[in-house]
Amino acid sequence: MFGFYVLRYNQFLMDRSAVETPSCEHEVASGERFAFGKNWQNFLRSLSEAQISAAVASLKQMLGRESLKGQRFLDAGSGSGLFSLAARRLGAEVHSFDFDPQSVACTTTLKQRYFSLDSHWRVERASVLDPQYLQTIGTFDVVYSWGVLHHTGSMWAAANNLIPLVGEGGLLFIALYNDQGLASRFWKRAKRLYNQFPPSLRFLVLGPLALPLLVTTTLGDIVHRRPLRLLSNRTLGRGMTVWTDIVDWVGGYPFEVATPGEVVDFFVPHSLMLRKLKTCGGKLGCNQFVFKRVL
Repeated sequence: MFGFYVLRYNQFLMDRSAVETPSCEHEVASGERFAFGKNWQNFLRSLSEAQISAAVASLKQMLGRESLKGQRFLDAGSGSGLFSLAARRLGAEVHSFDFDPQSVACTTTLKQRYFSLDSHWRVERASVLDPQYLQTIGTFDVVYSWGVLHHTGSMWAAANNLIPLVGEGGLLFIALYNDQGLASRFWKRAKRLYNQFPPSLRFLVLGPLALPLLVTTTLGDIVHRRPLRLLSNRTLGRGMTVWTDIVDWVGGYPFEVATPGEVVDFFVPHSLMLRKLKTCGGKLGCNQFVFKRVL
């Protein structure tokens, strides 16, 4: 009888926790989270084969592999689903998940569009902050989480949760916002302000913040003598688009940052050795890291 009441009490605590834990939708509505998935839905409307090829090429370059055939690839925070698609095209067995239901819908759309009924690509809704879920999905040859952990609200806890998912000899490929000191603190306040404005009035925040970024992008295109990416709404490299990236940058909240040294110091004690580092050169943006599991 005592055991029965213990079980009922534990169930009560679980139910209470489920009610009290804010959902993605609740956080977006309260201005505590950017609607990442909505931005990705806009991005997918103009996704081209050239952008997909660019994503594939960037993944090959950073991982140092021409193929992922026979390997398990985890896309933790899949967003648009573009890099899940890239990994699948490289032959990987892909497991994608995201906390944002609209991002899950985006990833599912790409799967249905390019790999319909494919049993080697699984898409789920889940959080990188849920260790119980992560314990159920096994280990992977490549754990990929680009520009995700710093938007969870608990960046280091999320990073820690990824560590057990990297299999023996496996790779961890992450990208985290660069710590710029005062500039980063300014952007954290600006991003929070953007999300706390009513959606119909957010252009009042977006406009003044986006203008300097647009000017910088345009001047860079002119200096480097390349077609204006803003006019074509297309960037080089990872297959992203200029405007999507700017909206994501201005709105991207929660927002945390780290220096390259802090990231390396965090992972190395867990038998993850730095294999490749690509910094943003002290500018706005992400530093990219590829770690390898060693014995």
